[in-house]
Amino acid sequence: MPDTLTTKILREHLAGGALVPGEEVALRVDQALLQDATGTMAGLQYLELRDGPVRVPLAVQYVDHNVIQLDFKNPDDHRFLQAFCAKHGIYYSRPGNGICHYLHVERFARPGQILIGADSHTTTSGALGMLAIGAGGLDVAIALAGLPFELETPRVVGVALRGRLRPWVQPKDVILELLRRRGVRGGLGRVFEFFGEGVATIDVTGRATICNMIAELGATTGVFPSDERTREWLRAQRREDQWIPLAADPGATYEEVEEIDLDALEPLIAKPSSPGNVVPVREVAGTEVEQVCVGSSVNSGYEDLAIVAAVLRERTIHPNLVLTVTPGSRQILDTIARSGVYGDLLRAGARMLEPICGPCVGMGQAPPSGVVSVRTFNRNFPGRSGTVNDQVYLCSPATAAATALRGVIADPRDLGEPPAPTPALADPAVDDRHILAPAPPDQAATIQIPRGPNIQPPPPQEPLPDSLVGRVLIHVGDDISTGDLSPDGVEVMGYRSNVPAMSRYVFRRIDPEFAGRARDWGGGFIVAGHNYGQGSSREHAALAPKQLDVRAVFAKSFARIHRRNLIAQGIVPLAIVGEEAYEAAREGDAWEVPGVRAALAQGERALMVRIRETGQEVPVEANLSPRERQVLLAGGLLAHVRAGGRPISLSLGQSGAVDQGSPVTNPVPQETTR
Repeated sequence: MPDTLTTKILREHLAGGALVPGEEVALRVDQALLQDATGTMAGLQYLELRDGPVRVPLAVQYVDHNVIQLDFKNPDDHRFLQAFCAKHGIYYSRPGNGICHYLHVERFARPGQILIGADSHTTTSGALGMLAIGAGGLDVAIALAGLPFELETPRVVGVALRGRLRPWVQPKDVILELLRRRGVRGGLGRVFEFFGEGVATIDVTGRATICNMIAELGATTGVFPSDERTREWLRAQRREDQWIPLAADPGATYEEVEEIDLDALEPLIAKPSSPGNVVPVREVAGTEVEQVCVGSSVNSGYEDLAIVAAVLRERTIHPNLVLTVTPGSRQILDTIARSGVYGDLLRAGARMLEPICGPCVGMGQAPPSGVVSVRTFNRNFPGRSGTVNDQVYLCSPATAAATALRGVIADPRDLGEPPAPTPALADPAVDDRHILAPAPPDQAATIQIPRGPNIQPPPPQEPLPDSLVGRVLIHVGDDISTGDLSPDGVEVMGYRSNVPAMSRYVFRRIDPEFAGRARDWGGGFIVAGHNYGQGSSREHAALAPKQLDVRAVFAKSFARIHRRNLIAQGIVPLAIVGEEAYEAAREGDAWEVPGVRAALAQGERALMVRIRETGQEVPVEANLSPRERQVLLAGGLLAHVRAGGRPISLSLGQSGAVDQGSPVTNPVPQETTR
């Protein structure tokens, strides 16, 4: 039968299991990605597995999130990471060199390969025809150790792109249209694969925007074919030798299909406070704005910044707002400087930021209280900007530019014919000098890894008890984000290497008393609605509750990565059946799941919760694979692997390691350095 592109790549990397939707498979990993907010904890967990070079063909550590350096905490992490990478065979991208997702598309993403990254927006690299999947730091540590990545076989949604985008309509509007249709839960367990004649009209920068925000659908990833546009990109990056043509077979069928007529799209915008709250820009036009932010891991490429500069050329931003611009990489910063785009933006009044994540994760440039901030970013969860009562809208660079000019949310089509952006340079400044190669083996053996006082080990993993007993610590609604569990922003993100300190901030926005109550009550349970744990891959959203002795989460449904992180840290995710258990939950009630260990060991799915205060019994379900049950019985993934647990149905040798040879087989192409 004709295969989808997704199936082709999965089959090529299959190490165990069968490609049947809903069943788990083990996949060989080609590349691993880490960033500094997740990397230190992943490194600490890797060192609990082994103290030798990584066993994945290519691994890259980026420093782009925690770079404010208000005190010693961030720089101590960076010292740890640089030494860890040099010693263990990982490339290290220095602070200011670029945002991990955009930079990875520039320098490392390759058609047909599989990338696992400790960041939910790892999906960006799907722009180059690879399967790029976000995961928790422990999952990436396992991959670094050479074990396959285990994943429930996703359903493949075909997204047929027809026609061509009209003036002022951009690739950001394509992904906003998908979010308008499906919302933030509409991609769970799915890969979105793009095909059709409209694909060729979207360049790699635009594809990266779409794939980056595919994560907001809750999807596993998104992927574009590797075609002539891909080849053009790799040629400009001096990596054309890595190009291969790759697409779905003619006649391939998809389990679901979305068809988007690019000619019919109009500028769209996501209202506060969800990426799925999408409406036409015209519907909210005229809303007063005090901040506009362009850039971040999405919409930070040359084409994105050039259209903003073209709109603002020889003009000045509205006096009642502030405009910030973040280029995606040092290469983009150099290119816009040489082309004149930088000067146009500077003269218009933009605050030009270095190529780091910055305001996207609340690291500076927080908006004033209660005002509207229009951003080209990927998320607008409550409080993510660093301001508790923020009102963040998400849109395309064209809409952001029109808004910066007018001082109110504006449909760019009202500006008339689009101005011609300054053409991109034919020869971008490819420069890999700030991606540091790991040390040679003889030097690596002598490297000592420094640990500052803020770097603390993760909570220990203990075997699952016979029964789960505790009080309901909190009862929350739908779409709780990882930012609610492990907040963004300068104040909290400095503690990403210190789980005991970070645990003080769990649910701070929703219930400031939560952490103290959890400590006073000796831990307990969380009860939630749908899509619990949406958003980031940060495993800290599981580690911090674990530190507070949260033993289980009862929810109507779970976001994919967070559910996986809960299991990896030994916290049992139990599905609420119907409304009975959810409605019965009251903060402070004592709940018990008797015989849970035996039930999981025996493969039972139906479990019962006893509520001591009322004597009521309500049903819940353990929707867990055999492997997940074994992980939970051991107390977590690290405990499972250290005890000799093996991935499912391995077809790769004794230990399941993907690569037992040289730790790095795909180095930075040094001939491109200038």
